[in-house]
Amino acid sequence: MAIREGLADQLADDLWQIDTLFRGEEGVIASYLLTGPAGLALIDVGPTTTVDHLLAGVYAAGFDPRDIRHLVLTHVHLDHAGAAGTLARLLPGARVYVHRLGAPHLIDPTKLVNSARRIYGDQMDALWGPIEPVPAERLTILDDGDELHVGKRTLRALYTPGHAVHHLAYHDAARAALFAGDTAGVRLQGNGFVRPPTPPPDLSLEDWNASLDRLEALGLRGMYLAHFGQFTDVGAHLEQLRRRLGAWGELMLAGMRRGADDAALAADLARTADGELAALGSSGRPNDEVRRYEVAANYLMSAQGYMRYYRKHHPERLA
Repeated sequence: MAIREGLADQLADDLWQIDTLFRGEEGVIASYLLTGPAGLALIDVGPTTTVDHLLAGVYAAGFDPRDIRHLVLTHVHLDHAGAAGTLARLLPGARVYVHRLGAPHLIDPTKLVNSARRIYGDQMDALWGPIEPVPAERLTILDDGDELHVGKRTLRALYTPGHAVHHLAYHDAARAALFAGDTAGVRLQGNGFVRPPTPPPDLSLEDWNASLDRLEALGLRGMYLAHFGQFTDVGAHLEQLRRRLGAWGELMLAGMRRGADDAALAADLARTADGELAALGSSGRPNDEVRRYEVAANYLMSAQGYMRYYRKHHPERLA
């Protein structure tokens, strides 16, 4: 049973889940604090707009953020890594860990910011805040299979593309657990619905299914999702994600064939998925759950991700 302490839930003797309260919403973006002799670590750090909540969560867990030594990123999307540069400045004793394909975007975030600004427009600053660069000398580049020692755990980096080409999940073999980033999808607490986060530009169904094959082979007993929290029904969870990735793809493909734009495709997703969400949801208010899932991974970006995927990788299927 998790012990509630302000913004931090203690999940194990050395592990805390910190709610970053993105856009004022509870239970949408998590960061994970690991403690122990190898040094305090945060796995994913959220956007710059939630830095104050993140650091308050570290304090609530009973630790001083100035003692953080490791900022471990699953990928460089702004909801997971937007605050990395700011934290590198605020926490001079911390190193930042990232896949080699994500590292250039941390050192010089110009392309990442410009791409995001095209999507979010005048909401960019309110959602994500300023994106500061991470000094190259503060980065540790990770590749598939690399091990890192943080807190009191040994984590193995698993290259898990599909959602992003620079995505890593972190496997704790001793506890049969995984810090999954976005590879295991979006599932909010108290809900059985697993939502595929499929934004442009990197969506690849082939790569994602291969990543899911890899996760299924690990014999996991638990996963920690950035969106949001700890889940133990690993097999059913991953099977649902795999099935919905394919079903959404077929729905998007049908819409593209009839000439639907991204807004119409997003509406198709909403009509299909919101009913499933309500059926699998908790006893809470369905409209509230729909809204919170949209904050975590909105339908418009999901539709845009499929559109880019089919146009780039499978134009023959659009005929």
